[in-house]
Amino acid sequence: MSAELIALSAKAAADAMASGDLDRTEYFEAYRARAAADELNAFTWVAEEAAGEPVDGELGGVPLAVKDLFCTEGVPSQAGSRILEDYRPPYTATVVEKLAAAGTVLLGKTNQDEFAMGSSNENSAYGPVLNPWDRTRVPGGSSGGSAAAVAAGLAPWALGTDTGGSIRQPAALCGITGLKPTYGTCSRYGMIAFASSLDQAGPFARDVTDTALLYRHMAGKDPRDATSVGHPDEIVLPTAQDLRGVRLGVPENLTGEGVEPGVLAAFEAALEQAKALGATVERVPLPHADFGLSAYYVLAPAECSSNLARFDGVRYGMRAEAADLTSMYTRTRHDGFGPEVKRRIMLGTYALSSGFYDAYYASAQKVRTLIADDFAKAFDRIDFLVTPTSPGVAFGLGALTDDPLAMYLNDYFTVPMSLAGIPAISLPCGLSEGLPVGLQLAGPAFSENRLLDAAHALEGALGFDGSAVLGTNPRGGDGPVGPNDGGLVG
Repeated sequence: MSAELIALSAKAAADAMASGDLDRTEYFEAYRARAAADELNAFTWVAEEAAGEPVDGELGGVPLAVKDLFCTEGVPSQAGSRILEDYRPPYTATVVEKLAAAGTVLLGKTNQDEFAMGSSNENSAYGPVLNPWDRTRVPGGSSGGSAAAVAAGLAPWALGTDTGGSIRQPAALCGITGLKPTYGTCSRYGMIAFASSLDQAGPFARDVTDTALLYRHMAGKDPRDATSVGHPDEIVLPTAQDLRGVRLGVPENLTGEGVEPGVLAAFEAALEQAKALGATVERVPLPHADFGLSAYYVLAPAECSSNLARFDGVRYGMRAEAADLTSMYTRTRHDGFGPEVKRRIMLGTYALSSGFYDAYYASAQKVRTLIADDFAKAFDRIDFLVTPTSPGVAFGLGALTDDPLAMYLNDYFTVPMSLAGIPAISLPCGLSEGLPVGLQLAGPAFSENRLLDAAHALEGALGFDGSAVLGTNPRGGDGPVGPNDGGLVG
């Protein structure tokens, strides 16, 4: 029975609970048992029981996994960092509140790269998350715990955040769907900040319909967040079955260089499927997109340098013992922050320092404007841009940890959309070497309804089957198993 419950989409489960055909407690306990037996290190905290009676909203009774950097009152909210170990906030993030009001039930908090800084989930102070398709590989980052949990059937859906690709890249590497919304449509209140002009909350799910359903209840203006603008339209569930009249654009600088052959083959096959559904595909120029990574790795560290200054051992989080105040600051940050966070703080502090601000930070902001202008011009010609989500499939644990530049290149296709603040969705489009490949669709600001419709049509045609990682664990219990785990393959 547990396997049948896990196979339900979140929407199907919500509808069944609303009609009385599915018991809410039974459904929650099926997921809670799997999450508690997590062997992927996807969770940092799992609820012992459902908190209170779920609200009779559209999402009534569906468990929700929440990335560790969303503040949740009384529940560990650590942002993957030792400096916030067991920190329990006195308030809850707006998007988590909104989803609870719609009826979701908090299942657990998911592991992540420390302060959302990473592309592999190996930067977590609580250990790396394992990819459910192959436990010797990474799930992507920084929202790797959320992506792995959904892919492995440990949660029906999950919350993540995307700063430069932290929803889309792990969604691609884990074979699920992930949406980075238009910047400002979801409140950032209660999200532990990395880069405030880039961070945006978004949903993970196993299909596009569930992704749209969760996002529908996340979006909205929040007076507690000055950057929050909400969405001008109600988010509707996608219904499109074809792409007739849709114009897709492939960036001209997508030449295949640096993209794994298997990923490129899956991407090109997906484009053929799009054409068969009625879409037109043309090349479009994005002349400044190649500078996106360079600009991002100036801007994001600069903002992180400012945001993380609050972690000083005085007001909350860990405090190292020291003889004087300055030594306490220094030792707390030395012991509390991991290597990647320290690297980015130092880079950002340097970029903002006197004499270098104009050369680095101001120049990067100008590049950001040029990239946004490129997208605006492209959308005069086409409806959506389409790229691979990541240049490669999931790589081995430890393969890139000693080469930060190689790690950063995993965000090559996702960073430009973040800099421009536009929405983008990743959906699985096939396999390479037995591992999922992601397809990214990006549209103009506030085009989520059209974007989700196009993704829904493509999803139906592509027919990706991610059920291989929802099976019974051969070592016993209802834990997840990947096709390259437990002796099934390889």
